[in-house]
Formats: sequence, C-alpha cells, structure tokens
Amino acid sequence: MSLINEEMQQLLLNYCEPESELLKKIDRETNLKVLMPRMLSGHYQGRVLSMLSKMIGPGRILEIGTFTGYATLCLAEGLTADGLLYTLDINEELEEMVRGNFAQSPLGQQIKYILGNATETIGQLDETFDLVFIDADKKNNGTYYDLIFDRVRPGGLIIVDNVLWSGKVLNTTQDKDTKNITTFNDKIAADDRVEKLILPVRDGLFIIRKK
Repeated sequence: MSLINEEMQQLLLNYCEPESELLKKIDRETNLKVLMPRMLSGHYQGRVLSMLSKMIGPGRILEIGTFTGYATLCLAEGLTADGLLYTLDINEELEEMVRGNFAQSPLGQQIKYILGNATETIGQLDETFDLVFIDADKKNNGTYYDLIFDRVRPGGLIIVDNVLWSGKVLNTTQDKDTKNITTFNDKIAADDRVEKLILPVRDGLFIIRKK
C-alpha cells in the first residue's frame, strides 16, 4: 500500500522514532492472526499520527475504525493528562484482542472502546473533539465526515486514511471503490469550511483543519 519503494521506506524508518515494544507486538500478532493485516497503520504512519496528535495536544479524540488498536495507541500518545480517546468499531471478533492490547498500555485507561455501527454510535457521544481519525469502510467516509463535522472544534483536525487508494485515484477508468474515494476527495476539496492537504504517507492521509 506504500507509494514509495522499500529502500526509501526503510530510510524513513531509520530517521523516525522507534516503535514501542507493545506496538511491535500488535503489528506482529496482527500479521500472524488477523485477516487483511495490511489494514494496520504500521510503524511510519503510526509515528505520523502520534506526531500530529502531540502537536495539538487533544483533550478529546475520536477514531472511527479501531481494527487491532495500533493507530489508536499512537493517537493516544498526544492526549492531555485528563484526555479521552473514543474508538468505534463494528468487528466483535477482534474485541478480546483489542481490549487485551489496550490493557497492556499505560494509556489504556484513557481509551473508550465502543462496538457497534459507527453511524449510530457517533450520535451517542456528547463531546466536542480536537482530533478525529476516520479509517473504516471507505464508502462511508463522506457520511462519517458529515456526522462528526459539527462535533469538531474550530482549529481541530480531521484525518482520513487511504485517500490515494494504492494510486488508483489516478486511473481514468475507476472501479466502484476507487470512485467512492475520489468522490470523497472532491467533496473535501470543495469544502471552504476547512483547510486541507493530502500527505502521501503509506496509502494517503487527508489532513483537514476546520477553520
């Protein structure tokens, strides 16, 4: 899913912060035990998410799409001492693994893991968020964006993953999934309520700042 070659990817890893032992463990076990392990953010993207979180020092974070909790823990690194991160997922089969991962982290007490359909569980949260990370079913990116927009404070960040879709957004003939990604990207480009840019990190991160 990376847009750069392996040699350059290794160089980037050599010059960024190392993974914690827990994050290494989550990466290893995800690749060994979970279907579609490529969905895990991984070392370099994880450090990008951690850095962005630390730069704004969020008191409240929302993550849509937990998977095995790797990105969750990276984002949580930037939380204030009394901050909370809400992470939403629909996959009950991974619950035991995810809760076990969070329990091993000193940040685990600041993470609220909620199972269910995110289009419904978002409405149950009475919070204003400083940072939102959207990394779930791509066809609903626009839906999630609309649901959370008014819950993000001015100056807050919305980060959306996989917006370059392995480079397929460049194709003139696009399959349904790629069209969904392109439609969402066009939606953000036309939204004058935000400042935005895409970072070519791994599969593309849309960084969106609410004005």
